[in-house]
Amino acid sequence: MTPLLHPDLPDEALIRAMADGTEDALRELHRRYSRLLYSLGHRMLRQTEDVETCVQDAFMNAWRHAARFDPARASAKTWLVSIAHHRFLQELRDRPDTPLEIEDWDSPTRSADSDAQIMAQAAVQTLDDTQRHLVELAYYRGYSHSELAILTGLPVGTVKSRLRAAIDRMRTHLGSRP
Repeated sequence: MTPLLHPDLPDEALIRAMADGTEDALRELHRRYSRLLYSLGHRMLRQTEDVETCVQDAFMNAWRHAARFDPARASAKTWLVSIAHHRFLQELRDRPDTPLEIEDWDSPTRSADSDAQIMAQAAVQTLDDTQRHLVELAYYRGYSHSELAILTGLPVGTVKSRLRAAIDRMRTHLGSRP
């Protein structure tokens, strides 16, 4: 029988305990981070059943690979979010293309202003890869600053300043347009 763990153990100690086969460590990490992973999953997948499966898979992957965790490379939280994020992305890739329901075909849609869309896309293309990635995640996928920090492993302040610089660069590009 495995000993009960102290609830104040740091995440990294829990992962080391998981690597040694302590199931209570997995339970405690699940208690600490399942809400965060479910929230991220719902934002990405939108289907509760898929989110539940993926979060369970992510924790099982963490259990199986706990010995590989390196606290010098990432925090435990970032490591768990990364495992879950990869699993959510795999789920999205594995989904079959589904046709639109008749209600979706019948609902009125607003036509996009093609000139504005082209200009916005051109402004995004002026960004470096890091800025473009952050802008796409924030504005096209709807991630908050704190979620971006978790996904990228960057501090929240760095995420904010890089996004601000990207928006300024896009604004400058759009301002120089005739």
